[in-house]
Amino acid sequence: MADDFSKTPNPFDVKTIKYLVGLMGQHDLSEIDLRNGDLRIRLRRGGHDVVVATAPAVSASAPAPAPVPAPAPSSGQEPEKAAKPVSLIRSPTPGTFYVAPSPDAEPFVHVGARVTPTTVVCTIEAMKIFNEITADCTGVITEILVENQQPVEYGQVLFKVDPTA
Repeated sequence: MADDFSKTPNPFDVKTIKYLVGLMGQHDLSEIDLRNGDLRIRLRRGGHDVVVATAPAVSASAPAPAPVPAPAPSSGQEPEKAAKPVSLIRSPTPGTFYVAPSPDAEPFVHVGARVTPTTVVCTIEAMKIFNEITADCTGVITEILVENQQPVEYGQVLFKVDPTA
């Protein structure tokens, strides 16, 4: 009986997650919510939501981003500048990031490019399926945070967009 349990796939297994992401793209699913006892994983695509997992901690391959320090208090000599609004384009799936549709093609976007919600900004390949990622916001690309052919995680910020430009 113990042998049967060891063969049961874990919902947090990377291969299982990649398979589920492939199914989501293949069948145009926007969300998958798995529960196995007190383990839970929810995958969403198309939005800027973050994976919600309620389970014992699973170590990730990438370290968590360092917290941003709070700005120093103003001395009163300079007026405080209002924080510039920024829209973030996040990866809706784990996979490999590509800046262009093929190696010899021009990139989908570059810093300074104007985007709309339907503008394709990159592709992410997961399990041999290439998913076109759209901006889902309007503005100008101010920063590209991922290199071509770099692995990305679900929810990772790929681009920064200035919505006021």
